[in-house]
Amino acid sequence: MSHRTLQPDGWARPRGYANGIVARGRTIFLAGQIGWDAEQRFVGRDLVTQAKQALQNIVAILAEDGAKPEHIVRLTWYVTDRAAYLAAGAALGAAYRDVMGKHFPAMTAVEVSSLMEADAVVEIEATAVVPE
Repeated sequence: MSHRTLQPDGWARPRGYANGIVARGRTIFLAGQIGWDAEQRFVGRDLVTQAKQALQNIVAILAEDGAKPEHIVRLTWYVTDRAAYLAAGAALGAAYRDVMGKHFPAMTAVEVSSLMEADAVVEIEATAVVPE
């Protein structure tokens, strides 16, 4: 294993993410990915569809260096609508697991007023650590 979850004694286990991760190996930093395909066409307008595509984009980029979803140690989500993010709960979780499996790195979600691409409703940055 290339990483270990940091969970202080007595803390409630977080749902869907890790509080902290320690890792050693080759580090890969990914720019924010949005919900468009390889030809830069949006696959949909809703949060769940765009988030799933953004995660698929992350997995595709990682594969270029032999990395897999389980090597991801941090994800930062930028969403344009906090209420939509919270309302998407189960569907967003299912889309996440379809792409990432049951791997839950350290994650942060932040509401922003807009993203650089006008049709984007979510952007996700990733950091991965691959064992040497």
